[in-house]
Order: sequence, then C-alpha cells, then structure tokens
Amino acid sequence: MAPRVLVSDELSETAVQIFRDRGVEVDFQPKLGKDKDKLAEIIGKYDGLAIRSATKATEKIIEATDGLSLMEVIRDDGVDELLALCGGCCSCATCHVYIDQDQDARLPPMSEDESDLLDSSSHREDSSRLSCQITIDDRLDGLRVTIAPED
Repeated sequence: MAPRVLVSDELSETAVQIFRDRGVEVDFQPKLGKDKDKLAEIIGKYDGLAIRSATKATEKIIEATDGLSLMEVIRDDGVDELLALCGGCCSCATCHVYIDQDQDARLPPMSEDESDLLDSSSHREDSSRLSCQITIDDRLDGLRVTIAPED
C-alpha cells in the first residue's frame, strides 16, 4: 500500500507531482494549513504531512537584459541560492534550475553536454536545465524558474 501524505499548504503542482511520481498517494488540501483545529483532527489519518518551509524563498520578479544568460541574470540580482561555480562554462551544474512545465517549449533544445552534466545531479527532473545555457531574449519574457537544491 502506498504511503498517504496530506499536502496542507499551497505547494506548486510540480512539487505535488514529485510525490505522485514517487508512488505517494497525495491528498492536496492547500487551504487546510490555515485551520489548525481541522488539521489536528485529521492528521492521524495520514503517513505524513507536507508543508512549505517558513524559510523558503518567495517568488521574485527579476528584470533581464537580452543577450545575458539566465545564470548571469540570477547571479547579478544577488540570488545566493544559485552557486554558478564555473561562471557559465557548462562544466559544473551548480546553476541547475527547474523551468515551469508550460514554458519549456520556449527554450532552445538541451545540448548533450548540458544533459550529461544534469545526469550528475541527484535532483534532475524533466524540467531541469542549466541556467548558463539559456540566453535571454524577448521569447523568454515572463519565464518562471525555480532554483534546484544543491547536490
């Protein structure tokens, strides 16, 4: 029998899908986390509870200049969670990001080198890309990304 998890916070559909992809039965009730009494009443029916961390970064809009890489834009804005150790040489995978699923068609195809580096990450997902390999242009206006966890 699959473990049952209550998701009682507003996680993204991508985050919820990660549970499902790993064989976890998910009861997605994003408003429940605000009702402590109701949550306490039903939590015993589940094997686990998923909520967002209070320390998790919030969404941020960053202005980008055409011609720069997405990695440069994120780094230059001072986002510390993106290490980008190789400086954009496509040699380390520390600029790993997740592209929102409905937006990946706007990106150039992934190179074999990029794919090989992403294979070295224990956090690779279908939406994974290296931000150093994405050049900003008008087609990417409104692009939404999430910085992948460090390996």
